[in-house]
Amino acid sequence: MTASVRAGATVSLPPKTPDELVSMMTHTPVRALSGTVQQTAGLGLPAVPTLGPGTVPGAAPALEFLTGTHTARVYVDGPAKARIQIMDALAERDLVVNQHQVWFYNSADNSATHVSGGTEPATPQEATPAPVPVPTPGTMANHFLTAIKADTRMTVGPSSTIAGRTAYRLDLAPGGADTLVDSVGIDVDSETGLPLAVEVKAKGQTDPAYTLAYTDLSLSAPDAGLFDFTPPQGASITEKALPAKPTPASSAVPPSPTGKLSHPNLTVTGQGWSAIVALPAGSVPSSITANPTYAQVMQPVPGGHALTTSLVNVLVLDDGRVFAGMVPLDRLQSAAAAQ
Repeated sequence: MTASVRAGATVSLPPKTPDELVSMMTHTPVRALSGTVQQTAGLGLPAVPTLGPGTVPGAAPALEFLTGTHTARVYVDGPAKARIQIMDALAERDLVVNQHQVWFYNSADNSATHVSGGTEPATPQEATPAPVPVPTPGTMANHFLTAIKADTRMTVGPSSTIAGRTAYRLDLAPGGADTLVDSVGIDVDSETGLPLAVEVKAKGQTDPAYTLAYTDLSLSAPDAGLFDFTPPQGASITEKALPAKPTPASSAVPPSPTGKLSHPNLTVTGQGWSAIVALPAGSVPSSITANPTYAQVMQPVPGGHALTTSLVNVLVLDDGRVFAGMVPLDRLQSAAAAQ
């Protein structure tokens, strides 16, 4: 079960229309910040334990972040400097992006992965094989804003306080019956338009299925030294190459992880809330399917396995094709049969 992130009584702010709030988020001037982000997922999955040493964002370890509550420190300074510190119970995982240099570090086993190269500065999304497990509210807000269609009902809810800042509330209600999402609430900083929190409810559920919010926030530029990373003495280091042509991104509201077509053969059918993302045969590495956690969270279905949650479903076929979306499983199966 997730809890509301909205603090205190309703505050009084000058009235805004839904379109004005969308414009505020789209044109937020915030390019530097530091704060603490808390993510809580109640998607109906069994508890997934921390998968131990050697984990980096992407691959099977990301399943851990689909359950429970996780906290991260976030530091951003411009479009190509970011640091995310995921605070585990007994360890810390760091993602550090500084122009062309990217580091992943796991204190549990003193292991580091260094990603370098490329012709343009990197961003967290470009440097990782999958979205950063604990994103920012800006990332998630942008994802849902790209899902808005003509049949999406947008309303302005009660204002409140998030991380000590007054915020407007933009509520999105998808139209149609072909999505698992009942509603999305985005709390928007009244001064800057920066998304401060995102709350998602699934159809048929009263409590939010997913919340992501700043619990504290500073809009001052972080200390530059936070983006300079040197592995501790004795750390095991793995070297990898950065993709050759990354796409520039805004740091405050980066591109949607699922909306960014980073895989050369990724295709999208449908639009908005009912969109289905597909990857071709052989897209799932054997390291994922062989991981014990894969069998723990994936259920057998005809022709493959499926990860089913209250908000998102993923179908992985035996030939390695992948279909995912905020839609019922039978829609993914129909999309697979049509290819």
